[in-house]
Amino acid sequence: MTEHRNRTENISPKITASQWRAAWSLFPYVWQYKGRLFAAFGLLLSAKLANVSVPLVLKEIVDHLQNPGTALLLPLAFIVLYGTLRFGNTAFTELRDALFARVLQRAMRGVIFDVFRHLHAQSLRFHLERRTGGLAVEIERGARSIRFLINFSLFNIAPTLLEILMVAGILFAKYSPWFGAITLMTLVVYIFFTVLVTNWRLQHRRAMNQTDADANAHAVDSLLNYETVKYFNNEAFEAERLNRDLKRAENAAVQSEISLAWLNAGQASIIACGVTAMMALAAQGVSDKTMTIGDLVLVNAYLIQLFIPLNFLGTVYREIRNALTDMEKLFGLLRRPPEIQDAPDAKPLQVGHGEVRFENVHFAYDERREILHGIDFVIPAGKKLAVVGSSGAGKSTLSRLLFRFYDVSGGRILLDGQDIRQVSQSSLRAAIGMVPQDTVLFNDTLYYNLAYGRPEASRDEVLEAARAAHLDRFIAQLPDGYDTLVGERGLKLSGGEKQRVAIARAILKNPPILVFDEATSSLDSATEKAIQAELARISENRTTLVIAHRLSTIVDANEILVLEAGRIVERGQHAQLLAANGRYAEMWRLQQKAGHEAVPAC
Repeated sequence: MTEHRNRTENISPKITASQWRAAWSLFPYVWQYKGRLFAAFGLLLSAKLANVSVPLVLKEIVDHLQNPGTALLLPLAFIVLYGTLRFGNTAFTELRDALFARVLQRAMRGVIFDVFRHLHAQSLRFHLERRTGGLAVEIERGARSIRFLINFSLFNIAPTLLEILMVAGILFAKYSPWFGAITLMTLVVYIFFTVLVTNWRLQHRRAMNQTDADANAHAVDSLLNYETVKYFNNEAFEAERLNRDLKRAENAAVQSEISLAWLNAGQASIIACGVTAMMALAAQGVSDKTMTIGDLVLVNAYLIQLFIPLNFLGTVYREIRNALTDMEKLFGLLRRPPEIQDAPDAKPLQVGHGEVRFENVHFAYDERREILHGIDFVIPAGKKLAVVGSSGAGKSTLSRLLFRFYDVSGGRILLDGQDIRQVSQSSLRAAIGMVPQDTVLFNDTLYYNLAYGRPEASRDEVLEAARAAHLDRFIAQLPDGYDTLVGERGLKLSGGEKQRVAIARAILKNPPILVFDEATSSLDSATEKAIQAELARISENRTTLVIAHRLSTIVDANEILVLEAGRIVERGQHAQLLAANGRYAEMWRLQQKAGHEAVPAC
């Protein structure tokens, strides 16, 4: 709790440079529709002119009705003008909103689209270090803040200030300078007080946002790991952890509301003083015969027109500061450069035969602990290379480096003689098919998840891929068939079924290079044999990297590497490695023994 409090109390109450950058970042999204923007400002100005003219017409109506000798036609004309101006103010405002709606929605769409693409461009390390729930809250809040900032900064603050200046000018010109002076003085004091107090209470707003994001992140994390919670009977533990987060959020929200109450009270007292002074001056003018009853009505009407929106202006300013706070993180995401980027002169990968070469590759997730130490191997075009070893030896790291989820710390990886750091990432990944050990599916239909391997594929091609992965019989037994929803992260399917979906995706993608990372680890023996036959078929004439735990699945590999602690300790074909009687032979004997023990006695 102390750590959280220190994090929020050290925040500067002033608008930071990053907040100004966030606000300025919206400009290009709005300016591309400058035609609509100028038209909307024209309608806004027309609405304000109509609104400011209403009290002037109202004064004439009252003064003419006070004079018994006035013809009835003249007050009626002013009454018609009064109604026209009232309607004009509303009509111009509604037309402005209708015209600007397209600009607002497209600007929001553009920002969210860019953020979404930028997040997908980020490295794997970025996503492993982020909490999905917290990130979702930041994006949702940022999107909401964009709508508010664009709408209210353009069409509420500036127009209200313009109206106040116009009214102050009219009061200066028509009456005692004190009327205009009091109006401007009230405006200055009000704005100064609002800015000062709003900046002070910003720390409470940020604390509320942070604690709310923490609570959401913990809740989403817990629900995503529903089965783990159940396995360890930790429902009460998770509920208590969430309750602690909610208590912190509750305290921060209460402090924010208390500071808001102080702000509202101060604003109300400033407006009350200004209104009282103005009405006192107007009443004195009527008493001294220097002003008419119509003048008193005019001053009162202007007070109503000014101070109601002025009170709203205080709310808008507070919300804009809050919006800037919420947008800061959203645009901070956009400004964060991806760890893995295409080289400035990156060209598309030219895939010929599909040879893969690792040359003296070193790599570390953390520079203090190296994972791979000078890895050298070649997968000739159309051949199969298998990598085996104990957990943590660095096997899966090889596939991540090949996909360029990370860049090597030393050495290089070549594909058909091209350094993968010098080609575009999209062309590199288009050339590689992956069947991962842990298959995560989208919360959509089975068909959608199968077609994800190649979204433009025809339905017949998708069904053929499902048959090749031995999924067709399973799907035929489902009430909804290919339209069956697989649930969050594919939890409605078994591990083996999810892996067969992954295999079908790879078949559908039809790439020249294949990577199998424990591709059959979740399958039973019978299914594994059937899938292995299919994998062998689709691997023919393709360059294939197999990361395996079950040695029985890679006996046909052209070369097998044994990896230990990030180093290649043995290499050769299956028979050669058994004859060498080294680490591979030891692993083989242990697995064969475990397999025999697993068979029940007759």
